[in-house]
Amino acid sequence: MNSDRRLSLAWSALESVEDPEIPTLSIVDLGLIRSVKPQSDGVLEVGLSPTYIGCPATEVIRRSVEGALRNAGVGAFVVTSVLSPAWSSDWITAEGRRKLEIYGIVPPQQSASSMRDILRQDRPVACPRCQSTDTECISEFGSTPCKALHRCRGCLEPFEYFKCI
Repeated sequence: MNSDRRLSLAWSALESVEDPEIPTLSIVDLGLIRSVKPQSDGVLEVGLSPTYIGCPATEVIRRSVEGALRNAGVGAFVVTSVLSPAWSSDWITAEGRRKLEIYGIVPPQQSASSMRDILRQDRPVACPRCQSTDTECISEFGSTPCKALHRCRGCLEPFEYFKCI
């Protein structure tokens, strides 16, 4: 199989791997795949980044990536962890941001350089259901550490905000 076909198969396989915490998104949408490149020995190297070091989904994602690549028949491959530079919510694709909003999670709006910036960010965050900006933060931590729980004062519905990291 030629190199271009192999890379195409690998990317297609990776696009099918859903994030286990937000199944509407693929790991490609989230920007977790840093690279897919053939090595001189013919092994395909896939660089994978966690959203943060302690993310409990990291091992599940790695196993899903390995399974998808095996099922796609890309040949020999290795999945390597890429920790530097650290993943940033800036790497979520435009399609990923669109999918988050449709799913009911407000996508990150700007990057932040520290936890202090994340907690002090000026918002309002628009409600994904009614688009009202009359919202309030209920908790800095939602169903996962990378999301905050908000409530819309307009429609009274709770929603999650994917933090800018």
